[in-house]
Amino acid sequence: MIKRRAYKAPEKSYYDVVIVGGAKMGSSLAWFLSDNADFDGSVLVVERDTSYEWSSTAHTNSCMRQQFSNEINIRVSQFAAEFVNNFQDFFDNDPRVPAIHFQSFGYLYLADNASFAQSLCEAQVLQAKCGAGTQIMTRDDIARDYPFYQLDDILVASHNLVNEGYYDGNTVFDWWKRCAAERGVEYCSNEVVAIHKNTEGALVQSVTLSTGERIACGYLVNASGPRANRTAQMAELDIPVEPRKRYTYVFQAEKPLDQDLPLTIDPSGVHMRSDGQYYLAGCPPDSDPGVDYDDFTADHNLWEDKVWPAIANRIPQFDSIRLINSWVGHYAYNTLDQNAIIGPHSQVSNFIFMNGFSGHGFQQAPAMGRGLAEWITYGEFRALDLSPFSFERIALGQPFTERAVI
Repeated sequence: MIKRRAYKAPEKSYYDVVIVGGAKMGSSLAWFLSDNADFDGSVLVVERDTSYEWSSTAHTNSCMRQQFSNEINIRVSQFAAEFVNNFQDFFDNDPRVPAIHFQSFGYLYLADNASFAQSLCEAQVLQAKCGAGTQIMTRDDIARDYPFYQLDDILVASHNLVNEGYYDGNTVFDWWKRCAAERGVEYCSNEVVAIHKNTEGALVQSVTLSTGERIACGYLVNASGPRANRTAQMAELDIPVEPRKRYTYVFQAEKPLDQDLPLTIDPSGVHMRSDGQYYLAGCPPDSDPGVDYDDFTADHNLWEDKVWPAIANRIPQFDSIRLINSWVGHYAYNTLDQNAIIGPHSQVSNFIFMNGFSGHGFQQAPAMGRGLAEWITYGEFRALDLSPFSFERIALGQPFTERAVI
């Protein structure tokens, strides 16, 4: 399925940092390394498909929220909002760099049972403590502000209109990649096919590329998205990350709403939001196994059997809608706890993880790129302590608890 471009050899035989994967995560790290005045090393980004056609980056809905139940996830997203809102400033006001418009009409979680309602209320207290604008809405509050919902089964909602919604994430990605390359990061269309460690097995020494070159490195960063475990296995390591299908649908309503539709998380598992003149909806399949890395085959019954009925039930005005487009993407799904794995392996100290974002990658990429750039440069996280996402919990089988996953 992947249409590979002509592979080429890198310019050098040694790099201080080799990044496996050049999509949103790999390019975030590459840019933050290039932007850190204290980092003076060489960086190679190896990308197997420079069209990025089948990457998670290409299939994202570019959403961002602060409605998490764990403080570090809230802080990570808050930095993403800061980065997007001040995008040109982060690029030293380069006149070529555009401003990024943040569609901040928020996520709206609907609770149809007492247990979930309590979880939303508890999370709102933490979010407010962190400075987020989340509010708990009663059924009457929801009906007042969004009279188009059917609310017979709904108890409360959680909603945040501040720095929560969606944005043009692909423009962020494009400028990370472009500016990193201008600053000396080398992007190479190629594929890592082997990873070589020293005799003791404690350090990665080099990688072999599809074109035969053996490239030595100081650090090896696994930023290969849903293919993360395949990359880890080349170093005789293992992480609980696998590709899982997620579906996105763009539809047109015969009777459009007269106001923006927040990114609504319906109890059915379907989410929906405004998308310009259209609307966007998404969901996981009812059966959600890991799939092959190149399997993007769609289940065409999902729209008719699950998504459309949920939309029409929640918003009766959407009883007549027309599907405009749809696609299948992959989550890099962490089967342990659906949270990121960041930082070095506990035994192979220069093998660095940047994996397992489970659908949160676009909103977490700024903080994760900055954090790993700090770790590589200084040997520690500085702006945010990302150690809760470390590999140690994977080795111990101790999940990082985050209740607000979609």
